[in-house]
Amino acid sequence: MVLRITFFALMALGLLGLGVIAYSAAHPAHPAHVHLAIVKPSTERILVATRSVRAGALLKPEDLGVKVIPIPDHRPGESLDTDAARRGLTGAMVRQSLSKGEPIRTDALLRPGDHGFLAAVLKPGMRAVTVGVDDITGTAGLIWPGDKVDLILTEALTDPNLAPGQRIVAETVLSDVRVIAIDQRIVEGAAAGEGAKTAHTVTLEVTEAEAQKVQVATRLGRLSLTVRSAAAPTAAQPPRGTTWASDVSPALGAVARPPSGRAMVIWQGAGGAQEFKF
Repeated sequence: MVLRITFFALMALGLLGLGVIAYSAAHPAHPAHVHLAIVKPSTERILVATRSVRAGALLKPEDLGVKVIPIPDHRPGESLDTDAARRGLTGAMVRQSLSKGEPIRTDALLRPGDHGFLAAVLKPGMRAVTVGVDDITGTAGLIWPGDKVDLILTEALTDPNLAPGQRIVAETVLSDVRVIAIDQRIVEGAAAGEGAKTAHTVTLEVTEAEAQKVQVATRLGRLSLTVRSAAAPTAAQPPRGTTWASDVSPALGAVARPPSGRAMVIWQGAGGAQEFKF
């Protein structure tokens, strides 16, 4: 009797085991789901002025700094710090003065290509005049809009009666004038990653009388630019005097004046004629 009970118990346990196996096959266990929390940024990087920028100035790359602010503090029109935004702001004209650390707003700027941009860049009563330059006269592409320059005229005089030391002369035509464009670029400072290029034209901000001087100077000789120090006084200064070849090379000053080949004959009645050469 005990044997039969044991037999039936073993059979029951076997059937229970088979049932568990069948249930497990029909309902495989699923791994626990891992929920990754997406953390949203709480701050943004906006562009601000690194220094005071006066109204009418053109923004340079070094004028653009970064400030980290909470996202709720971001105001419409404030530029986020991206490469595209930096490229778009470089060369834009500031409509109203910016203080150091002030956010740069796109609605307070006038960009190159906007209607009336060049006229807006000019100060009241000023003119824009363009001169041709090359790799040498344009300071090898190292001059940029916003720089202050002097315009120098170098002439080669062809009068054979002049002494060798007076046949080449240089003089400052304009002093302390602002460059507002290089070729068709009205941008202060080189854009990031942009190499220096050989300029073909330079546009200067001048008065009406200075514009006339430039037009005459372009017919007289070769024009070149010299960059002034950023710390130089901004007050208008009269052009300096002339520099002759003999001022640069004392050897030319020592060369005697060549004979002109001219002569004058003076008749003194019956006494004959006397020739004077000069």
